Amino acid sequence: MMPEDGIDWSAADGAKPLFNIAEIRGLGKMPETYDVIVVGVGHAGCEAALAAARMGCRTLALTIHLDSIAHMPCSPSIGGVGKGHLVKEIDALGGEMARICDQSAIQFRRLNTKKGPAVQGTRTQNDKVRYRTAMKHVLERQANLDVKQALVDALVVEDGLVRGVVDQLGVMFAAPTVILATGTFLHGLVHIGRCRMPAGRAGEFPSNRLADQLTQLGFQLGRMKTGTPARLHRLSIDFSRFDRQEGDPTPRPFCLATDHVILPQIACHIGRTRKITHELVRRHIHLSPLYNGTIQGVSARYCPSLEDKIMKFPHKEFHQIILEPEGLDTEEIYASGTGNSLPYEVQLQIIHSVPGLEEAQVMRPAYAIEYDYVQPTQLLPTLETKQVRGLFLAGQINGTSGYEEAAAQGLWAGINAASQVQGRPPLVLDRSEAYMAVMVDDLVTRGTSEPYRIFTSRAEYRLLLREDNADLRLLERGYALGLHSREKYLELQERRVAIEAELERLRTTRLRPSAAVNAALLARASNPLVEPISLDKLLKRPELGYADLETLAPPVEPLAAAVKEQVEVECKYAGYLRRQEAEVSKFRHLERIGIPDNFPYEQVSGLSNEIRQKLADIRPRSLGQASRIAGMTPAAISILMVYLKRFQEHSADAA
Repeated sequence: MMPEDGIDWSAADGAKPLFNIAEIRGLGKMPETYDVIVVGVGHAGCEAALAAARMGCRTLALTIHLDSIAHMPCSPSIGGVGKGHLVKEIDALGGEMARICDQSAIQFRRLNTKKGPAVQGTRTQNDKVRYRTAMKHVLERQANLDVKQALVDALVVEDGLVRGVVDQLGVMFAAPTVILATGTFLHGLVHIGRCRMPAGRAGEFPSNRLADQLTQLGFQLGRMKTGTPARLHRLSIDFSRFDRQEGDPTPRPFCLATDHVILPQIACHIGRTRKITHELVRRHIHLSPLYNGTIQGVSARYCPSLEDKIMKFPHKEFHQIILEPEGLDTEEIYASGTGNSLPYEVQLQIIHSVPGLEEAQVMRPAYAIEYDYVQPTQLLPTLETKQVRGLFLAGQINGTSGYEEAAAQGLWAGINAASQVQGRPPLVLDRSEAYMAVMVDDLVTRGTSEPYRIFTSRAEYRLLLREDNADLRLLERGYALGLHSREKYLELQERRVAIEAELERLRTTRLRPSAAVNAALLARASNPLVEPISLDKLLKRPELGYADLETLAPPVEPLAAAVKEQVEVECKYAGYLRRQEAEVSKFRHLERIGIPDNFPYEQVSGLSNEIRQKLADIRPRSLGQASRIAGMTPAAISILMVYLKRFQEHSADAA
């Protein structure tokens, strides 16, 4: 009998039964034994595999298609506000995304430059083919890393421990740790109108048997939906009807090691939908799988499809369409803002209703895709699963969206899998140390019912977590893990010394009034001096920057741009920074109060049954994490603290 959704998952996969451990023992086993196996080599898998290999673990990366390594199936862009912070942190910890991004970027833009430093973010347009090719080259040349093409059918699990994986050909690869970075491939289903195609991405096989096995292992799976817009032929577009959007005249690369931009920089173009566009969508909305009940997955609230925009915001007269080039050697244009799941013939009408796209040739239609994900509250803060020891999950399998979120999780999981193999302590940063820590804590503590996307608003201490200080926050950690060279570490230490020395100079150097000084201040629309003032106080004036102080009272030796930037931020935002640091001290007090794994939540009276169940399921590692569980109140935390103290006293007496 066919299931209700009309798709026979087992038939699409050859209708073979799932492997059991007795059957696996009789299969052909590869002679190599690995420390870490990474399943899926998208953005999460790339960072996971490279981190584990660079830390000295014998690592295997398995992908359905070798030519799809680091593929960018949706937008040809990386970064943005919040997302750019993640890319900088990946680089600071020793990941690869920032370096490859700089090598393939065809436009750099720094966003929110008129706002404070906490919400400024770097965004690039990238040549998709160059990005994928460059990352594949890095993986192929990485010591301790084997990259193979294989469709993984099953995990090998025995006594609650992962032992390896088995591929579609019946070959077993053994390892004590496995990282699943399967993206949208678990029961992936592509929708274009009434047409439904089992696929992990358009034209690629889904991973169905692995999804079935996760359910059999007791994991709670959910269903999510994402999508991608149409691709248009550049020569069929009338760009004169669009506004030209150039990149920054002086690009600021993502990677610390990038000296200069190597590729030509090209423009994007911005246009608008119009009334007829919206009428077409409304007229055919019954044909949209998203609206006629065909799609069961939850879609992203923060990246809505065109159907969602028009149906949920009927008062809007237009919606933005951004034409983004997919690369230097292709005529394909990514039509951001046109994402939908309507039938192909309707998509053509919608595209042709946009001014400038009347004659546009659609090279690839838009489509929606729904897929399985694992509710991330089933993970430890290391991204290891609670059900199966040695099994880690990273990327969209955890309910997130975006290349950057995936890459950050991949790096996190790769580091922790390698650390587990090597007997090192795990890497678990707290919410005051990194955006990636905010993301991981949100996922494992609160879970998600929609595709999770990072925002600066998710971080309580975002003034401390800026793009510009990612290296100061995290590079030393990367060096300790073996992901950075000693040369980079020493450069960081020199920069710290230079920053502190210049701050001390500004605090102790007083500028006296003079005709030349006051003339320079008046030229900057700044009040003249009537008495001596320290340079740090002068720099606090909003109309002045560090460059003005360099003119009025230059340092003995010229300073690097990164040093100047830190000095200016530290001076201008000193009060706010100290306030957030005080808040972090209070936050860490609760984080230091640990909760044992065997704490009996069912015996805590005064808590609702719902809260008890959530605590028992999530098993927070500290009172701080417990306080962030959905539904927790200050009163509940106080009760928990009392019972925790009693439990600790009883345990001490028993010992």
